[in-house]
Amino acid sequence: MGVRKDLKRARKRSDLATRTRVDVLRDDTGTVREARTAPLVRPPTTGSTADLPFTNAAEAPDAVVLRRRGPDGWHPVTAAAFAAEVTATAKGLIAHGLQPGGRVAVMSRTRYEWTLLDFAIWAAGGLTVPVYATSSAEQVDWIVRDSGATLIVVENADNVRTATTGTAHHPLPPRILELDAGAVAELEALGRGLPDEEVVERRAALTPDTTATLCYTSGTTGRPKGCVLTHANLHAEAANTLELLHPIFKEVTGQTASTLLFLPLAHIMGRTLQIACLTARIETGHFPSVRPDELRPALKEFRPTFLVGVPYLFERIHDTGRATAEKIGRGASFDRAERVAVRFARAYLDKFLNEGEGGGAGEEGEEERKGEDGGTSGHGRGRRGAGRRRVKGPGLGLYAAWALYDVLVYRRIRKELGGRMRYAISGGSPLDPTLSLFFYAAGIIVYEGYGLTETTAAATLVPPLRPRPGTVGQPVPGTAVRIADDGEVLIEGGVVFDSYWNNPEATAEVRADGWFATGDLGSLDDDGYLTITGRKKDILVTSGGKNVSPAVLEDRLRSRSPVGQCLVVGDNRPFVAALVTLDPDALAHWLTVRGLPADTPLPEVLRDPRPRADVQRAVDYANEAVSRAESIRAFTLVEGEFTEADGLLTPSLKVRRHAVTARYADEIEALYRK
Repeated sequence: MGVRKDLKRARKRSDLATRTRVDVLRDDTGTVREARTAPLVRPPTTGSTADLPFTNAAEAPDAVVLRRRGPDGWHPVTAAAFAAEVTATAKGLIAHGLQPGGRVAVMSRTRYEWTLLDFAIWAAGGLTVPVYATSSAEQVDWIVRDSGATLIVVENADNVRTATTGTAHHPLPPRILELDAGAVAELEALGRGLPDEEVVERRAALTPDTTATLCYTSGTTGRPKGCVLTHANLHAEAANTLELLHPIFKEVTGQTASTLLFLPLAHIMGRTLQIACLTARIETGHFPSVRPDELRPALKEFRPTFLVGVPYLFERIHDTGRATAEKIGRGASFDRAERVAVRFARAYLDKFLNEGEGGGAGEEGEEERKGEDGGTSGHGRGRRGAGRRRVKGPGLGLYAAWALYDVLVYRRIRKELGGRMRYAISGGSPLDPTLSLFFYAAGIIVYEGYGLTETTAAATLVPPLRPRPGTVGQPVPGTAVRIADDGEVLIEGGVVFDSYWNNPEATAEVRADGWFATGDLGSLDDDGYLTITGRKKDILVTSGGKNVSPAVLEDRLRSRSPVGQCLVVGDNRPFVAALVTLDPDALAHWLTVRGLPADTPLPEVLRDPRPRADVQRAVDYANEAVSRAESIRAFTLVEGEFTEADGLLTPSLKVRRHAVTARYADEIEALYRK
């Protein structure tokens, strides 16, 4: 399996294996309270992100840095060609009236023009204000009004109508340009009379401390806030994560790195990914959808070597694999393959990680570690003081089972992802560790990260040579993580934002002594790996006084088909319960394999005990992670989905808890009358 060889090969490269060091600080009880990683890249003293296309054009003009999707396939875009397009578009923005420090809103799905506009806005001295393509008129109204954007570039006619409605009552409504109607060509034509030197001068005036973007939060707890992110913030994130990962992906695998970018560019994770890729001249394509059924053909066509996604993508790829197997009568075989995958990956990683900590394996791959409690080396647990134990890799029988299912199942998963992919990064919310192990056995390492808009995306990331499923990794180089007395995760470093735009009160609430208070709860293990345990404001307290973090239950529940979305409730109630929706694709598959009409009304399906039994198995799996007092004791299946369109999900697919509990108040009450 390629990834196993990659890890072994990388470990022999001492220059790669020892590039980062994490220092931990403990309190009087010995508990790790802080972890800190030194930066791999020095902060810039001059210049800005706007310089990237032009640096590439000067150093490697013929290098292919992007691939643009057309009706007849993917077309290469060289560094020189991209820099020329950025200049032409920037001149158009200047001719349009964009002043240094002016704000331009971009409302579009992920596509080549989004990246072009981002760099052109910066090159013209402006600030980009991302707006999700699915935003409502009310959301557009607020973001444009609050940011002071004077121009909105939208994708299509629907976005034009939304933006027009949202800004109709503004004192000076911004001008709206439509990409599908030729906005880029219009800007290029408008700026044709300006000299290129105008753009050069605008870029030269930018510094690392210049604000680059106002990136608005998803608004799960109220009106979205504009995070002021500087060019230095973007550099700290992109450059350090690039230096952490790229040598492994490139030098060890021997592959020319490439990726398909499908995350919304209104989300900071997608933005920093494109900056990192352009910095390293990693070939990047764009795709406008995260829906697996739409994305899979593009993955097979583009064939990326790595991906950055959210747990939803990996969950649905897994579920699609099982559904395909069930259609041809091999559902039980897929389940066995999954069990083998988890056992194999856990055994292999357990051995690999212990060897890497100085333990040298014997001929049979055995090692003894001394301690007091006889515990496991543990994924997501501290290892110092771990018990005396023998660490073996997979036995011959397990290797044979893995090899069999690699032919029958795992290679099909790899094929679904294009056939060349070995690595993936998952962020946005926790990924079920079992799913991470499944993908590892299938030949794909999924590294988890954790961050927020306020931390310019990832503040922690699983290091490439020390994967530990179940955690979100160690601090990104140049970043520190601290656990407050109440368990809240605090972050410090170059990735942390400056302030909230026009909102000093909100800024003061989360910034103190240089640290950013995330609102998330977590813990650090002995090696500085962070585990997120919940959201501070989401903690439920049952009427019996038990504190329950719903995130753990919800993440595990969503990872199991046929669950679509869910919400765990129980605040001031006698026990914990859940609202559950059925995933539409899983529901369609369920009807097909049982010979039921595809248009069977959902209320009729919900009355059938069989889908409820399937959900009960998912609930049982979720409950394995918590104590009896914290477990889900009752659930109800509700019609429909939680969607962004009905205000129940944020654009980044997070559940708006207050909106859901208000919408389903009667169903929640019914759970406690039974």
